[in-house]
Amino acid sequence: MDFALTDDQRAIQDAACAFSDAELAPHSARWDEDKHFPVDVMKQAAEMGFCGIYTGEEHGGMALGRVEAALIFEELSRGDVATAAFISIHNMATWMIDRFGADDLRGRFVGDLVGMDKIASYCLTEPGSGSDAAALRTTAVRDGDHYVLNGSKAFISGAGTSDVYVVMVRTGGEGPKGVSAIVVEAGTPGLSFGAQEKKMGWNAQPTAIVQFDDCRVPVANLLGEEGAGFRYAMAGLDGGRLNIAACSLGGARLALETAQAYVATRKQFGKPLGEFQALQFRLADMATDLEAARLMVLRGAWAIDNDHPEKTKWCAMAKRLATDACFQIADEALQLHGGYGYLKDYPLERIVRDLRVHRILEGTNEIMRVIIARELSRA
Repeated sequence: MDFALTDDQRAIQDAACAFSDAELAPHSARWDEDKHFPVDVMKQAAEMGFCGIYTGEEHGGMALGRVEAALIFEELSRGDVATAAFISIHNMATWMIDRFGADDLRGRFVGDLVGMDKIASYCLTEPGSGSDAAALRTTAVRDGDHYVLNGSKAFISGAGTSDVYVVMVRTGGEGPKGVSAIVVEAGTPGLSFGAQEKKMGWNAQPTAIVQFDDCRVPVANLLGEEGAGFRYAMAGLDGGRLNIAACSLGGARLALETAQAYVATRKQFGKPLGEFQALQFRLADMATDLEAARLMVLRGAWAIDNDHPEKTKWCAMAKRLATDACFQIADEALQLHGGYGYLKDYPLERIVRDLRVHRILEGTNEIMRVIIARELSRA
């Protein structure tokens, strides 16, 4: 085992860190407070290649691996978790079109998505089928050269702002084999959006219901083959889970660094908090848990890059461990600040709010346990 990064990986990590420090971190508190979606800054991220990280080079992607993606998303999320998380979702949708789409579909969309001239959303979850994603009810009925879509998707990041929606729909019978994936463009008649959700965190990105009412979409917008959509969605989610786990790493790292700086200067009972052994031990545990989570994420990324047969299990393990551990690290950092941690003068309360949803999305951590247990039973 070699845990050292290559020179190229370190250069990529350094570039992401510099961008995050300059363009994300200084604005993250205001974006959260104002519920501002920083599209202009994300376009700057696209200029760095961060919106087509593992998309092929034919249409301008960087064609990097998932290890490099994990490094990038950890650095970006240290600047702003919510914005980094949206960039990860955009990458997932862009990769799906590039990986599974026909040449014409790729030519129409991928280049604009890589440059973030168009923004992409991923639409799987429905109001009546959250964790049971294969039970989705949004239908797409063939009518000549079009599909007619009816139904709705819930909790969709970018809804109402995005230009492209990668939507899982039912074109066949019950279960996963009846699901297809189709690309729906903003402005298509019959496509509408609900009111913006009022959320605990992730305030720097919009979230709403996406509604389809006799929405006519060209058959040419079908992603790959009919009936293969659920497989495409799950392939996207292997990487998406790692991305969200990596975003948890960045938020937890900032929380730990903030706590370390605080206990070094805050005095109680005549000496800095950092001199109390009990607090030293808590920081040591936080640092250990963060490193363990990072190793799990990188192992999952390696598994995807090498098409390992157990990649889905390792990605689920990484997502479950990292998102749970990093939330606890952020919460512990807040606790170490006492009452100050509860104030918006410090980033801790925002990090806690932003990281909490990572244990729910891209498959809840309970579903991660289902996946892991299922894979174990097959061993």
